[in-house]
Amino acid sequence: MTIALLAGGTLFGSALLWLACSRLEESTHRLAVYYGIPDAVKGSVLLAISSSMPELVTALLAFPVHQDFELGLSAIIGSAIYNILVIPAFSVYARGRPLRANRDLVYREAQFYLVSVAVLMLILSLSVIYGGLQQDILPDGREIYRGEFTRYLAAFPLMLYALYLFIQFEEVKRNRDENPNRDGINAMKEWGVLLGCIALILVGVEALLRVAITLGDLLETPTFLWGMTIVAAATSLPDTFVSVRASVLGRTESSLSNVLGSNVFDLLVAVPLGVMITGAIAVNFTQIVPMMTFLVLATIVMLVFMLRDMELSIRESHVMMTLYAGFGVWMTLEAFGVTSLLGVRAP
Repeated sequence: MTIALLAGGTLFGSALLWLACSRLEESTHRLAVYYGIPDAVKGSVLLAISSSMPELVTALLAFPVHQDFELGLSAIIGSAIYNILVIPAFSVYARGRPLRANRDLVYREAQFYLVSVAVLMLILSLSVIYGGLQQDILPDGREIYRGEFTRYLAAFPLMLYALYLFIQFEEVKRNRDENPNRDGINAMKEWGVLLGCIALILVGVEALLRVAITLGDLLETPTFLWGMTIVAAATSLPDTFVSVRASVLGRTESSLSNVLGSNVFDLLVAVPLGVMITGAIAVNFTQIVPMMTFLVLATIVMLVFMLRDMELSIRESHVMMTLYAGFGVWMTLEAFGVTSLLGVRAP
């Protein structure tokens, strides 16, 4: 009975996110056309923020409702890994041919994304250096380092995202003549649809969080690992839908910029905003560092492939999917105590 409820909850939450975000993507596209926003900016800001609503809601609900901030943080980092490896590969498979990008998009968006990863790592490191909490000792003698992620530290990535928005705003101004405003679109109606979709996303994310917590209790495994896998993949469904749809329709700039823009938003806004709302949060630095390191590795692989001839081939997509499958195997081994790099079973 419990297994059936878990499966039903996962399907319900995922389906609700898929339906809500597909309609949300349509409204976002219409608003971008109405306001004359270029494709690259539309993908990296409007579509990225819209499709990242599940990750933001996850961060906002994980601690206030379930008293488990690590579940929210792991879901966001896991989602970033999924976005970088799986979504571009799916976009290539859907097109049936390589996914092309222009040099300006790859360099501008990718560089800012790499800065985002580095800044979050720096903030987490500062939380340990200046707000270190009591450490736990693993059976093998290793220490688990914990730190306090405060509102003061959370302010820095939010300011960096404000700079990112300013850069994108300047891009819109420079391309105003090439993207004039269009009439015939009811902007008020589309904004109303956006708000309604966000409400549905709240329900879908809550269902997935409850599934992750129940799985952790049932299998006696940390919710951190379920957030990193099941919740992360499910909350990334909107990003997958948006990027694959844009790729099939030939809007490859929107497809790629959505992936990078979503990760920038997740790392610089979703995580720190959760801290801003809930207050100081204890973070397990020992668990976060390997995850962030894997995210950096995944990013390097994707960018190296993209920078070769400015396209991602089907063969390279196979490599990225294999790398993500390896990540899933690693998380499974950690969950059941076969490996203990993350120290998730520490007292």
